[in-house]
Amino acid sequence: MPAPALLDGAALSWPWAIPFVGLLLTIALAPMLLPRLWGRHYGKIAAGWSALTVAAVACYAGPATARDTVLHAMLVDYPSFIVLLFALYVVAGGIVVTGNLRGTPLSNAGMLFTGILLASVVGTTGAAMIVIRPLIRANERRRYNAHVPVFAIFLIANIGGAVTPLGNPPLFVGFLHGVDFFWTVQHLVPVTCLIAGLVLAAFVAVDAWCYRHEHPHVVFLHRTRPTELRIRGWLNVPLIAAVVATILLSSAWRPAIDIGIAGLQLQNVLRDMILVGIALVSLKLTPLEHRRANGFSWEPIREVAKLFAGIFVCIIPVLAMLQAGSRGSFAWLLALAADGGSPHNLAYFWLSGTLSAFLDNAPTYLVFFQLAGGNADALMGPLAGTLAAISIGASAMGALTYVGNAPNLMILAIATERGIAMPSFFGFMVWSAVVLLPVFALAGYLFFG
Repeated sequence: MPAPALLDGAALSWPWAIPFVGLLLTIALAPMLLPRLWGRHYGKIAAGWSALTVAAVACYAGPATARDTVLHAMLVDYPSFIVLLFALYVVAGGIVVTGNLRGTPLSNAGMLFTGILLASVVGTTGAAMIVIRPLIRANERRRYNAHVPVFAIFLIANIGGAVTPLGNPPLFVGFLHGVDFFWTVQHLVPVTCLIAGLVLAAFVAVDAWCYRHEHPHVVFLHRTRPTELRIRGWLNVPLIAAVVATILLSSAWRPAIDIGIAGLQLQNVLRDMILVGIALVSLKLTPLEHRRANGFSWEPIREVAKLFAGIFVCIIPVLAMLQAGSRGSFAWLLALAADGGSPHNLAYFWLSGTLSAFLDNAPTYLVFFQLAGGNADALMGPLAGTLAAISIGASAMGALTYVGNAPNLMILAIATERGIAMPSFFGFMVWSAVVLLPVFALAGYLFFG
């Protein structure tokens, strides 16, 4: 079978990014300006931007290139992304944490810290699904509570997953390209601890200030009622372990058997089938009342699936231009990562991180991984600082926007569904700029400057 005809990014210029930028602006503005229209038709709107991208590619490069490029994105890249999210969402959604959880600053900080620890074991999606609902329930009586899920996005959905390849998709991509599993543990723990510690300290300060202005009867309830904790749905714990084992085995067993469709390989198809099977087992064996008690619904994963399907299509020309390197329209941007021919680690940190905040962080990581040479042995050895800069930038800076990482949108959807007045797209960016940018600047200077 002939090789797929993929888009040549060297021949493209900046107008090709218009559909992608348009989709991001729609995600940012429509919920605020046209909430009813967006709530009913966000999938159709994302599909419209995708259709514009496909039509432009077909007119420019021909129907065959448009077909092969879109098929590769939607049959190879997108399923691996959404199936893992789906499996973790379903399995983690069957674990119910209930009881009298008090939304005090100390209790909230403890739950966020637990989520940080879980993120590198069960992934940012799994940790977010386990922690976010009890965290919201603990604070639902509070007058000021929108900052709690905001910091959950910062810490659980992004920063906490920057330690192992299981935590965040960029690190898993590195693992698949030859980076040792424990390399990230050895090299990313110090910078992750610094970033997570400072952001958690900022949360405690903000939450303590808000708590001092809380309604007296809420504070009275927190002081008089003892803390109780109950966990149900234990059968989902081994299912999470099965998800983790499936991911590890799929990377260890790589027969490279092409099944003849858009570059699909056998081990990836089998992995996704097993993950779907694990999710179905969870749905079958978890009592329905557990999911009801958890406030489980399909809308958050449905929204993420539709929006990121649009993102995966609209991002095709942008990634092609980035992957063209010095031959592409973003050559000036990529040149910032080199200082006299040698890697500029601080530039790698900021470029991989900033682009990951708006693009999908896994392919962004891969672009800079290849830009730095693409040799895992060299990047783990003499260029370890460069690989660490790319890894932490792509993993942690997805917290800068709602679209930086899929769990961000999940937490947003769940919090909104539970009646929390979450910040708008740009409101969230104000939060991230004030809280995260100084922390990232300090971490970048200390570790990569």
